[in-house]
Amino acid sequence: QVHVLESGGGLVQAGDSLRLSCAASGRSFGDYAMAWFRQVLGKDREFVATISGIDGSTDSADSVRGRFTISRDNAKSTLYLQMSSLKPDDTAVYYCAASTYRSRSRRQGRYSYWGQGTQVTVSS
Repeated sequence: QVHVLESGGGLVQAGDSLRLSCAASGRSFGDYAMAWFRQVLGKDREFVATISGIDGSTDSADSVRGRFTISRDNAKSTLYLQMSSLKPDDTAVYYCAASTYRSRSRRQGRYSYWGQGTQVTVSS
């Protein structure tokens, strides 16, 4: 069983930066794709960013590209999401997800393990 636990959310002002962390356990962390998704209350959960377990390549949603950076520290079994130039529209619960595949994907169905989420609130 794989467990993932997010941390680092909070209340910030527009234009601020914030870093989310996701600690993973239960298997060889570096071998599998990981991702961040987010969800606003009453809306569908949406893709934010993903990182490959093959070569560390990344992909991110158009809405966050250039502002958010996904990265991983395999030695610490930890996934990160560095968020900068935050906007009120970034307000959401952010979820860390672990795949059973090595290749990255934007599809939620490729991710079998999910954290409980961490709230990010950006005030204007």
